[in-house]
Amino acid sequence: MDFDQLTLTEAAAGLAGTFTSTALTREALARAKANAELNAFVTLDEAGALKAAAAFDAGDDKTKPLGGVPIVIKDNIEVAGLPCSAGTPALKDYIPKADAPVVTKLRDAGAIIIGKTSMHELAFGISGYNTAFKTAAEYGVRNAYDRTLIAGGSSSGTGAAIGARIVAGGLGTDTGGSVRVPAALNGCASLRPTVSRYPQNGIAPISHTRDTAGPMAATMADVALLDRVIAGGDALAPADLTQVRVGLARSMLANLDADTEAAFQEAVAKMKVQGVTVVGIEMPQLAELDAQVSFPVALYEAYDDLVAYLRHTGTGLSIAALAEQIASADVKGTYDGLVIPRKLPGPDGTLVDAKPIYDAAIEIARPALQALYARSFADNRLDAIAFPTTPRVAIPSNPESSSLENFGLFIQNTDPGSNAGIPGIQIPIALGASSSLPIGLELDGPAGSDPRLLAIGMALEGAFGRLPPPAR
Repeated sequence: MDFDQLTLTEAAAGLAGTFTSTALTREALARAKANAELNAFVTLDEAGALKAAAAFDAGDDKTKPLGGVPIVIKDNIEVAGLPCSAGTPALKDYIPKADAPVVTKLRDAGAIIIGKTSMHELAFGISGYNTAFKTAAEYGVRNAYDRTLIAGGSSSGTGAAIGARIVAGGLGTDTGGSVRVPAALNGCASLRPTVSRYPQNGIAPISHTRDTAGPMAATMADVALLDRVIAGGDALAPADLTQVRVGLARSMLANLDADTEAAFQEAVAKMKVQGVTVVGIEMPQLAELDAQVSFPVALYEAYDDLVAYLRHTGTGLSIAALAEQIASADVKGTYDGLVIPRKLPGPDGTLVDAKPIYDAAIEIARPALQALYARSFADNRLDAIAFPTTPRVAIPSNPESSSLENFGLFIQNTDPGSNAGIPGIQIPIALGASSSLPIGLELDGPAGSDPRLLAIGMALEGAFGRLPPPAR
């Protein structure tokens, strides 16, 4: 068994007779401990995981789709009996009594949860540089391929754990790029599903309009397996790539570093060789409409949605008390300056009342953004729009990695589709020629086209090949 190359799908098949869940789970736990400097975990549930693995091994039913396979869960998704901190000190002792519905689906499919993964505090960032929790000398979840660099965010620990070959799959959440950015930077695959495809109960929120849980895994086939467990549906076969049309929008090819540009162009060439029809498209006002939706919706809804979630926890915490304890400087500034007072940046550095801007975003700008996507897909007869998931490879992990400039840069391409509520898949395509760091390609499709996107991703994965594991 080559654990570095083992996929969720292969693990589930092997557990029908080749190896035991206990052996697999022990190896995952050992790797988690050996990689403590990644800061990937907030909680490791060694006793609970081994008990569940032993129960699977002793049982007669080996047919469950994830039976006996170890996975990880982001620490803003509730797992019964384990702390659910959402990456923030005020919730570090909150222990839910029940699983979130998405977790129930995974457990019912036989998955073994080995622990809760670290994240950008309250999911408000792309770096994973969180000063609230650490298991190593330095703060911040670290990149699986280079421990001096960011893992991306906000589903940082899940991305790092999969990229480092601790597990082959797990769950994150995504508001503006949070399952796709860390998957891209750590060399794994992910899906941001169409909003409302997955139940959101039992997950610490930012925005009910934009939030969704999302599967992250070693391969697109594994992501499709996790999606099928959560959302239902039939097993997927790889798509016939000669029947696939993909659009390229020039505005999504801005600000690329040399490694990303070269890898993306090579990936497009490989798609064409496989028979994919690639067409240039124009998406006028994409950035403008996205800006009118993005921060206004997230920052306004964060207040009411978090208040409701805190009520659900039964902790008695107020949003003000939670904000008082925020550890990470970037998130503290966002909550104290914008979320709590319910303000948004106005002209000339002023702060203005958020409600009218939020109303305009929901009533005018977001429908216009969704219409732009719908026209772009329909008029060009597209299955998907392709672009580099992140414009750059991973950057150094330090307080500056959480700057507003870096935040905007790393969600440049992931944010618009998030605000439109459409699905997107992230596929690893290469290690950078000069950086030797993972680079990803994203495909966004029409609302509800998740199975079609996953089938296309499975086919393209064969053309791109699997990235080599990080050097030991």
